[in-house]
Amino acid sequence: MPRMLDVSDDVRAEIGDEEADRLLAGETAPGSYDCTSCRTPGDSEQERTSTVLFIGDETAVLAFAHAGCLPSQVVQVTEEQLKGAVKSITGDTADLEPDTTVPEQAVLGVTSGLVLIGGELYPALVVEPTAPIARPGTTGGGGDDFLPLLIEQGFMPLTELSAVPPVLHGWSVLLAVGQLHAVLQPGQNGGRPVAWWQAHEPLQVTDGWRAAANKRQQALMFAAPVGSIGRQPREDLLRDALDKAAANGKLVAAALPLAGT
Repeated sequence: MPRMLDVSDDVRAEIGDEEADRLLAGETAPGSYDCTSCRTPGDSEQERTSTVLFIGDETAVLAFAHAGCLPSQVVQVTEEQLKGAVKSITGDTADLEPDTTVPEQAVLGVTSGLVLIGGELYPALVVEPTAPIARPGTTGGGGDDFLPLLIEQGFMPLTELSAVPPVLHGWSVLLAVGQLHAVLQPGQNGGRPVAWWQAHEPLQVTDGWRAAANKRQQALMFAAPVGSIGRQPREDLLRDALDKAAANGKLVAAALPLAGT
C-alpha cells in the first residue's frame, strides 16, 4: 500500500530513485514506526511521515519521523553514534546497511531567558536532559556523562556566574524569523555544521531575548545534568537555579555565535 511519505531531494539523492520509489510504494517502508524525533508511535499509512537519513562515516540508516516533528532530511552523525546506539530499529526502518541502529537521541529540555552578568543582560539558553546521558558506545548504567562530554567539546565548567563564558567557535545557535530552531555543532572533518539539538517546532523567544541576541550576535548556553535546574517559571528563579548548580559543580557554559537572523 502506498505510504504518506515525504522524501526530500537530498534523501533521494543519497538512496537513489529506485529505493525512494520502493519506499513510496510501501514495499520497504513500515506502516507503524517510532518517530526518531519525539519517540512516540506513528503510522505512515495514516499520517504524513518524513524520511530521515542518518549518515555516518561508513554506514547509513533510514529512519522515520512525524512530518510535524522533522522535515525529510539528511543528518550527518559520527560512526560512533551509529554503532553505539542502543535502540534497534530492526522492523522499524529500512536499513541501508545491515546490523545498524538509529542513534538514540537524548531528550533535552531547553529554556530561554535573560541572565544578568556584570550588570548587563545576556540572552541565555539553559539545557537540561530528562535522564542521565551515557557516553556513545556504552550500554549505560555507568553514571551521567553529560557534562564531561560537553567539556570535551570545549564548554567551560563554572563555579559562579560572575563573567561571560568564552566563545566556543564552531558551535552556533540557529535563530530564524525570530524563532529558535537549533543548536549546531561542527560537522565531521570540517564539514557543514550539524544539529546537536533541534526543536520539534521552532521555539518562540521574547522580544527582549531576541533584541539582546541580535545586539550581541550570540547567546550564552548553560548546561546541567538532569535534576539540577528544572522548569523554572520566572527568570529570577532560573538564575537562582543556575547559581546553585554552579556552586555544586554541575554547570558548564559557552558563548555561541548566532547563525541566521
